[in-house]
Amino acid sequence: MLYIKETRGDIFKIIGANVRYYRGLYNLNNPNNRISQAKMAHLCKVSTGLIGSLETGKIQGISIPVLWNISQILDVSIDKFFVNRQ
Repeated sequence: MLYIKETRGDIFKIIGANVRYYRGLYNLNNPNNRISQAKMAHLCKVSTGLIGSLETGKIQGISIPVLWNISQILDVSIDKFFVNRQ
């Protein structure tokens, strides 16, 4: 049995921190095609507030399709969002 020490809230903080991290890397690697929270929200068909809340760990739930869309936009494997890099 797999033991996960993180709580539900911790997991969403980890996901949010990773989305913010990979969005920053995307912006560094694509300076002529930067992606803001607003642009990401538009492409994912969600509110900018949702993306902001996700990145700051203030959200306690996100759908798999939205997370999948974010991974596709940032060209990052979805599993990378679940890695605790602390």
